Amino acid sequence: MDKIYLNGLQFYGYHGALKEENTLGQTFIVDLVLELDLKAAGVNDNLKATVHYGHVYETVKTVVEGKQLKLIEAVAERVSDQVLQAFPLIQQLTIKVIKPNPPIPGHYESVAVEMTRGRESN
Repeated sequence: MDKIYLNGLQFYGYHGALKEENTLGQTFIVDLVLELDLKAAGVNDNLKATVHYGHVYETVKTVVEGKQLKLIEAVAERVSDQVLQAFPLIQQLTIKVIKPNPPIPGHYESVAVEMTRGRESN
């Protein structure tokens, strides 16, 4: 299967289990790998045969900057669901949601979750 990569999408949201996260908010970074057949798009140079990256970005933004959730697992699940619903050419996607500055004791570069979802698993 062919792949489209959207790396390092940055958003500001209010997700987290701690009250401070819900009040102050923080940056979230999302990486996506979209799997679909890109042959027709490549041969015909036709945008309708692929996925518009800007529209995918806006779909992700709506979720990450939208309804407050406790877990980044829930953020990833909602983004996956919305992207698969909005873009029927995508057969499967892998999403990574990164929280660069987790408010937990210790020294961390980031924490993240990654999941793969497809049409068969919905």
